Amino acid sequence: MRTEREAVRWPALVALSLGFGVVQLDVTVVNVAVNRIGASIGGGVSAMQWVVSAYTLAFASLILSAGAFGDRVGAKRVFVAGFALFTLASAACAAAPDVGVLIAARAVQGVGAAVLVPCSLALLNHAYDDPGARARAVGWWAAGASCAFAAGPVLGGVLIAVAGWRSIFLINLPLGALAIAVVRRHLAETSRSPGRGLDVRGQALGALALGLAATATIEGGAVGFGAPLVLVAYLVAAASAVGFVVVESRGSEPMLPLGLFGEPTFGATAAIGLLINVCFYGLIFVFSLLFQRAHGLSPLDAGLGFLPMTVAVGAANVLAGRLAERYGVGMVIASGLVLMAATSGVLAATVSGASPVAIAAILIALGGGIGLVVPLVTSEMLGSVPRARSGIASATLNSSRQTGSVIGVALFGSLIAGHRDILSGVQLALLISIALLLTSTVLCRRLGPQREGMLGRESSHGRNLSTR
Repeated sequence: MRTEREAVRWPALVALSLGFGVVQLDVTVVNVAVNRIGASIGGGVSAMQWVVSAYTLAFASLILSAGAFGDRVGAKRVFVAGFALFTLASAACAAAPDVGVLIAARAVQGVGAAVLVPCSLALLNHAYDDPGARARAVGWWAAGASCAFAAGPVLGGVLIAVAGWRSIFLINLPLGALAIAVVRRHLAETSRSPGRGLDVRGQALGALALGLAATATIEGGAVGFGAPLVLVAYLVAAASAVGFVVVESRGSEPMLPLGLFGEPTFGATAAIGLLINVCFYGLIFVFSLLFQRAHGLSPLDAGLGFLPMTVAVGAANVLAGRLAERYGVGMVIASGLVLMAATSGVLAATVSGASPVAIAAILIALGGGIGLVVPLVTSEMLGSVPRARSGIASATLNSSRQTGSVIGVALFGSLIAGHRDILSGVQLALLISIALLLTSTVLCRRLGPQREGMLGRESSHGRNLSTR
């Protein structure tokens, strides 16, 4: 029987889950809308890449610092401010008169998203004292985001069919208002750490490196990768990345403690997270365009084309932990990566003549593969560091995966922009995916067959962190 305090916490749990859920929803909901957006307010493939990537770029760049800022001034205050920013930016997206304004508003949305994820988890941790109750709450928090992520393409297709593409942003307004009201009423402020510094130099260099790399890749597809400005952007991005490593290695309070990468599992899981998102998010973007431009599907039909794949992701999430207990974490992760690589190979060989229905059926295996990998990679990374550092571990994985999303959309979208025949670009993206996924399997050697980590703890909330 629930106590009075537990009954009060449930509305707060729903609100915090909404915070994580809208972040995941807006990662995927836009994919099926890009073709309709381009037709409505203008913009070619490179502009549509920015509509998707501006959000994930800001998200990936700022999430590490956002958690530290929440610790410094209070997670509740920062969460409310972040959700308000996210909601206002969503309204700006819906009202955007041209693609430039939309891209700018999407970037601001990404700033709000970077704040919501670490602060929602911090508030959740603060609200539940009992480890068992906390683990169950984290499971619900993750499940809500998982459902939002999976529903994104289908929900986007339905909303576009009923009310137009602007409605995919307007849906965030009532959700944001509800979550802010509930959090302000039902949750207490977390303890503050005003002495905790912010790594401004590291943040600036990291954002510059990622932003310029994405810019060079996207623009390279439009103007050519040998263009002087593209080459200069890559050089400055590389110099910024080196500067970031130097600053983080010497700083007293780095936003990314590089010493964590001395633990083999930590570095391996971060790299796998990055590489799988390059492939998965990049392929979702190009297949969304393929369904609509080459096959003439509506946004709704294109969204429904991804539905069997997302169902497979959820089913594999449920099975992943059990399979890992029986066969070992490294074996199951490697199997998921090989399944994704094999699926990409089948698609590369058949996509030119396959119908949308056949492609949707093949994509089921891709969803099954990533569904096996993500919860176990998350679990392994969290289990590779002391519990006191689980926050930075979670932020690192989220940052690396969102970085992969930025790179994937930028790179694969540029392949399409650089080919007159969209099918040639899709096939090249699939071949690159095969190479990256097989490379990832080598990293599985750094994962133990059955680590004493999140899979072995009584409060194994990491096993529930199956959001994509």
